[in-house]
Amino acid sequence: MRTTQAQHRSSWGLAAFGALLGSSSSALAAGIGQPEPWQMSRQIPVTAEAADLLNFEHGLHWIAFAISVFVLVLILYCIFKFNEKTNPTPSRTTHNTAIEVAWTIIPVLILVAVAIPSFRTLRTQLSDPKADLVVKVVGHAWYWSYVYPAEGDKGGFTFDANVDEEQQPKLLATDNDMVIPVGKVVKVQVTSDDVIHSWAIPSFGGKIDAIPGRLNQWWFKADREGTYHGQCSELCGARHAYMPITVRVVSEQAYADWLTEAKTKYAAIDNGARLADAR
Repeated sequence: MRTTQAQHRSSWGLAAFGALLGSSSSALAAGIGQPEPWQMSRQIPVTAEAADLLNFEHGLHWIAFAISVFVLVLILYCIFKFNEKTNPTPSRTTHNTAIEVAWTIIPVLILVAVAIPSFRTLRTQLSDPKADLVVKVVGHAWYWSYVYPAEGDKGGFTFDANVDEEQQPKLLATDNDMVIPVGKVVKVQVTSDDVIHSWAIPSFGGKIDAIPGRLNQWWFKADREGTYHGQCSELCGARHAYMPITVRVVSEQAYADWLTEAKTKYAAIDNGARLADAR
């Protein structure tokens, strides 16, 4: 009986350990276009800029880990080498030129190694490539408006995107999605008509503030079709948590079809709103 109980406890322990490992691996796995439960890393990048940020962050983690291990080794060395028992006569050393030069030069080299990829990524983010599509994004309390410019006989419409609490993922889905073509440079011009908001898509590797009276600009090029979610990332009032962002990246043909459909759909909505206001 005792053997059976011991085996049962051992099996339970192995199962718990396996579950812990499984939860740890899932915690490290990033979602595609949306967060995953217990996620610890960034979402899977779908733009070159997001990939650069992810690699840069991982590099910083390894540098910080190496520095932490080095400092821990020094602390342990001092504890065991210079404690009162093993070193009853304390050292009278007050100056060491080599050590002082080393702890000045080495941190400078580390900072330079960090600064180079940081400046390179920043330069890419602040560059101004030729846009294939420009969309104006306006933040409201608490929803977003998207303004697509006229492109020949297509486009030239505006629509609002509110949280759709009936759809999944919860608090990330919208009733109308921003749609863009895959592999194209998209510029978003972001502003607000009330308070400060922030338009952010983690999978695209960026966010930009929506400030009243100011037009900020950000660009990205999504290399993978799919649906990607974000949220307002600036505390903006009581329903800040109910201000999601959904971007659908589709093929060029699907985007052209959507443009034709959207122009008719949102033009009818605009005409109905104008008639209602006139009445």
